[in-house]
Amino acid sequence: MQAAPVRAQALPTVAGALRAVESLLMRGGQRTARRNAWTSVLEDRRRAKDRVEAQRALDAAVEARTS
Repeated sequence: MQAAPVRAQALPTVAGALRAVESLLMRGGQRTARRNAWTSVLEDRRRAKDRVEAQRALDAAVEARTS
């Protein structure tokens, strides 16, 4: 007697579920535009964080020279 084969399937992620709903509700061009816009937002946030870190490093260097 052989055991029945086991079928393992990963549970869908929330992001995957949202993408599936998005694909049903939006046409391809709108979906691409939304993703591009979100990518731009994330990149802007990364650049802003980099600017803050660079400014802190410069401020620390100036402080070290004047102390």
